[in-house]
Amino acid sequence: MPRQVVSSSLDAMSVALSRPAETDQAETTVGAGPVRRQIAGTELRVHPLALGCNAFGWTATGEASKAILDAHRDFGGNFLDTADSFAAGRSEVIIGSWLRSRGARAETVLATKIGRNLDNPGLTQRSIVAAVEASLVRLGTDYLDLLYFHFDDKTVALEESLVAVDALMRAGKVRYLGASNFSAERLMEARVLSALGLPKFVAAETPYNLVHRAELEKDVAVVARAQHLALMPGFALAHGFLAGAFRTKADVAGTARGQLAKVYLNRRSLRVLAVVDRIAAAQGAAPASIALAWLLARPDVVAPVAGAGEADQVQSLVAAAGIRLGRNDLLDLDRVSAD
Repeated sequence: MPRQVVSSSLDAMSVALSRPAETDQAETTVGAGPVRRQIAGTELRVHPLALGCNAFGWTATGEASKAILDAHRDFGGNFLDTADSFAAGRSEVIIGSWLRSRGARAETVLATKIGRNLDNPGLTQRSIVAAVEASLVRLGTDYLDLLYFHFDDKTVALEESLVAVDALMRAGKVRYLGASNFSAERLMEARVLSALGLPKFVAAETPYNLVHRAELEKDVAVVARAQHLALMPGFALAHGFLAGAFRTKADVAGTARGQLAKVYLNRRSLRVLAVVDRIAAAQGAAPASIALAWLLARPDVVAPVAGAGEADQVQSLVAAAGIRLGRNDLLDLDRVSAD
């Protein structure tokens, strides 16, 4: 697709961000049950917090991971986000073991990503089929609710990748398809191909949080609005920084996640965290809950992706779904975090 056409299309669609989306991504409740949001164009109803499982088998042991999964379910969560490359597949193995032991597969919306596992790298037809088959074995399931392309493999024609997923969908092994770390241009190309009968993306996962806004808001959000894509903000808590876990150089020393979060130890990000802290204190909530609640108030965001290292951290993540930030709070957070 010519670049000038893409640019013109993005400009024309940008006004959409200022008005509500006309999608079926609505909050629903079943009796007195937990809040669910429907991903537009699908039958998937998910809790507004996708539990990120990248720590499983990495910084969280198997038993700690299962305790986190138990807490997530107990607090009403039903949406798990993992990848075949997390801990070289160990994350999927742990989730699969938990699903079997708890009999929880039917009630769980399971999303995994492919393309970065060294055994099946990239998005060729062969790699996609092999990666999905391997994930199904590790997860101990016959189907994936949501399959993400973990990144945009520009060495492969997007049509080839979508043809591979089409075959997997027809076989009942994949229900829906999402894009992780895709550009606006490639999302638009994918929509053209879907009009020709190939599988369409229903969700887009992109790094997005109060200290990392520009990448998504510049153009991906515009395309997501036009295509009714469910936005799933990745790294929603900036590796724990927005949860208040890392405030000084001493805090980040000696921890794997701290090394990822140390990039935010600067004046701008600390100003953002100070506003989050103030609102959290006023509401009697955890900073993580406030940071996630801000995301849930953004256009087209369905479920931010955030993980926990311990079970006692889960409640503050799930609690975000019940927080409604006031207009002044939203304005303050928008202003302090604007790039």
